[in-house]
Amino acid sequence: MSIKPRNICYVCYRPQTSCMCNYIAPIETKTHFVILMHPKEFRKTKNGTGHFTNLSLKNCILHVGIDFTQNENICALIKNPDNNCYVVYPSHNSIDLNTTNIAKENKTTVLFLIDATWPCSRAMLKASPIIDSLPKVSFTHTVNSKFIFKEQPKEYCLSTIESTLCVLELLNMHHIEYIEKETLKQFLTPFHKMVEYQVSYTS
Repeated sequence: MSIKPRNICYVCYRPQTSCMCNYIAPIETKTHFVILMHPKEFRKTKNGTGHFTNLSLKNCILHVGIDFTQNENICALIKNPDNNCYVVYPSHNSIDLNTTNIAKENKTTVLFLIDATWPCSRAMLKASPIIDSLPKVSFTHTVNSKFIFKEQPKEYCLSTIESTLCVLELLNMHHIEYIEKETLKQFLTPFHKMVEYQVSYTS
């Protein structure tokens, strides 16, 4: 007896029975976001939030891989003198986004977001010196992840879409972005709906 494969929504990459596209409201940003997604995350059709993040930001592109050294689009972004590029990643010398305005006059801020587990994200940086060499930015927060059915490695860890919301709020604070508060409040709606669905399905 063969098992019939589930139909997938090829927009949010979830099973069509739990598609979250109706809850996604893309927002416009001046900041250009680049999501670097590990292949393992790409295969997570049930609880990956990288796709939600990409779909929720109009000025965003997503690349799947581990080694981005030879990726022409990424190399072009980084080498473009009109861009001011950073990778969001905590390190001992990362720039604190809570206290520092990272904007530079007449340049487009480009933020690379790594969508992977901590071990996989370290492997991606090691394989991609062009990304690892970028200035790193990080932030502190007081919220706990609402990813209640997925165990986080540390208390302070957030999903990709939750981290992105923190970044957007700080960009607003520094007047790099001017996103309405009500718009930001809705940013996590597809994520919250996904969590609600998974909880109801497993309870």
